[in-house]
Amino acid sequence: MAVVCVAGGTGQVGCEVVRLALGQGHAVNVLSRHVPPAGSAKHHDGATYFAGDVTTGVGLAAAVAGADVVIDCLEGQFGKAKKHFADGGARLLEAARQAGVPKAVAVSIINCDRSTYSFYVSKAEKERVYADSALETAVVRATQFHSLVAMVFAAGARLRLIPVFKGARFQTISPQDVARALLEAATDSSSADSHSVRTVGGPEILSMRDLASIWMSVAQVRGRIVEFPLPGSMGRYLRAGLNLVPGEKYGTETFVSWLEKRRETL
Repeated sequence: MAVVCVAGGTGQVGCEVVRLALGQGHAVNVLSRHVPPAGSAKHHDGATYFAGDVTTGVGLAAAVAGADVVIDCLEGQFGKAKKHFADGGARLLEAARQAGVPKAVAVSIINCDRSTYSFYVSKAEKERVYADSALETAVVRATQFHSLVAMVFAAGARLRLIPVFKGARFQTISPQDVARALLEAATDSSSADSHSVRTVGGPEILSMRDLASIWMSVAQVRGRIVEFPLPGSMGRYLRAGLNLVPGEKYGTETFVSWLEKRRETL
């Protein structure tokens, strides 16, 4: 069994990595800007929590001390976190190197290096930091989460208008499946490469209209599906199908099964 440090272990994917790692008998350190209180949904009994911030480096040394691998699940979608996303990855890797941690794994987004969307650009920059690291590193690129499209539909449902991007298809995946791929990469000792990239996609490819119909049925929401073109870099990314990997259907949990487990919170 290994000592696993999960950076961003209170986030959507990080929480699942912590849960799976504990279930496999690993010792788990969790790095987060805020330590969740015991008994909360983000706190897992058996894990050791450390407060830290990759944008400043505060708390990193304590979190990575004694770890066999660091799994980077940090999120940086807005403001300071996005601006310093790649730099934060570099600080985390340097802290790991100084602590003698031999390996680090990071979650990323499929084809982020082929998009000019600012969040995806920051992901690609962080991937390059990992590729250039002195540690053994791996990047797991995932398709969009089930929760992304569900969030879009829920926002529109307030006006009884369910937005659908024209020409968009998705291969959504559950955070649990992505967490499983990250933990596999973290504990895999068979690779001789100093850096590797793996892509994981959801189990099915559906049009956004079909996803909206499924969401409305499970959430028991009434409204009108409204299709419109999505402008800008994200629109170009989706229309080009860069969010799809038909040959890499790693995930097992479908959109509808993921929704049904959360029926009461939709």
